[in-house]
Amino acid sequence: MIGQLLLRLTLWFLLTANFSLANIIIGVCIALLLPHQGISRESWREWLRMVWKVLKAIPQAYIEAVELILRPHQAEEIVMERVRSRRSPGLVFLDIFVITFTPKTIVLNHHKDGSYEVHQVTRRRRSA
Repeated sequence: MIGQLLLRLTLWFLLTANFSLANIIIGVCIALLLPHQGISRESWREWLRMVWKVLKAIPQAYIEAVELILRPHQAEEIVMERVRSRRSPGLVFLDIFVITFTPKTIVLNHHKDGSYEVHQVTRRRRSA
């Protein structure tokens, strides 16, 4: 329960970027009101991997933002990203959050087979 609360608050602060007292109270209320689910022992490793991915996505988002400012990307493509099927809704949310958190990508659709349709902005390839 404490882990879920901390994860939800972390995501709340990443989304709002506001550490005022009112925002902290709102974040705690939302984190407590959202439905809670138990985590099986097998999925603890998966949850820890996802938390690590979220933490790695923060500097990656800054790097991509600076890259987009300095060298604008003018091409785009839609790719399919495969992930493990039959994941819990919380892990699916974190997958989508990590993909969408970075400026160059956004999830368009989640398929039941465990894949995501991802729109990404890319640099135009030079023709030879």
